[in-house]
Amino acid sequence: MAPLDLIEDFLNTVDERTFSRHGESHVAGEHLTSPQALSDWLAAHDLPGAGVELQPADLTATVALRTALRQVLLGETDATAALTDHQLRLIPDQSGGLRIAARSGKPWLDAIVETVAQSAARGEWQRIKLCAAPDCHWAFHDTSRSGRGRWCSMEICGNRHKTRTYRERHRRAG
Repeated sequence: MAPLDLIEDFLNTVDERTFSRHGESHVAGEHLTSPQALSDWLAAHDLPGAGVELQPADLTATVALRTALRQVLLGETDATAALTDHQLRLIPDQSGGLRIAARSGKPWLDAIVETVAQSAARGEWQRIKLCAAPDCHWAFHDTSRSGRGRWCSMEICGNRHKTRTYRERHRRAG
């Protein structure tokens, strides 16, 4: 799994989408509902901490990091504030170079924070976005050439936005 795909999947462990499509309402939901659900998600993503008996505090810390990262992407807070509890430092790696490391005491959170930091250092973090539709906010990896993607899906959210804009323009004109 590519590093940005991990971050996208992590951000999407909460589904805030509330829109209707073809007459069916999308039901929002939380995937990390228990320490066991977190452990299952970690195992599915080959992250450290899978198979370990996790506690409610582990779940709380994980959801707090996810919420903070989503707030960064929404522009509600800055990355420094979001990562206050996740100190980063440089440590020697096996090749004799340096790598970014986090030490929160929760190895899965460290892996996620390190992935975010490394993607920011490579200039890739700006490609992780939350859909601009206020009733969506699904995280997506913007692979557009210009890096200006706004919608998780042009077929759904982009089309709904363009249709609303078109109708509003014609309502005002008529």
